[in-house]
Amino acid sequence: MLPGPTREAMLRGIDANEIIVGAYTDGEGGICPMLAAHRNGGRTDFASFARAWDAYTGAKRPRRATRREIRTRRSYHKTTGAEGFLPTGPLAAVVEDVRRNRRRAAERAAWADPAQPAAPKCRTRPLDVIEATAAQERDVLSTVQRRRSRPVA
Repeated sequence: MLPGPTREAMLRGIDANEIIVGAYTDGEGGICPMLAAHRNGGRTDFASFARAWDAYTGAKRPRRATRREIRTRRSYHKTTGAEGFLPTGPLAAVVEDVRRNRRRAAERAAWADPAQPAAPKCRTRPLDVIEATAAQERDVLSTVQRRRSRPVA
């Protein structure tokens, strides 16, 4: 997902330039959407965007983007522009939060005893424990019933 300013810059760039697929530029004035965003103030670099764009378009070589591809790109950016959809705050804070969570998970995994099986997500009992408990309850019940059936002297 592109940051808001980059997304807005890309929308402006798509409207103002000939958009291509399969390359950064084509030597004839066509540029990729990421370069269009860069030239319109979106100063981020997302190599994954270029790979995804080329995969989506099926580009084997540089060519002009079709009207449908451009329309899809534009509508995608407009629909994902909802406020609150992306994490707020500086990117560094979000990255640090992810790193902190991964570090905690690694520490928990390091302290876990490999001989111990992982705790089950829900509380369960083995079948033999359940059967033994039921047998014990039947014995207690029969003892109580026998005591009650004896005449009191």
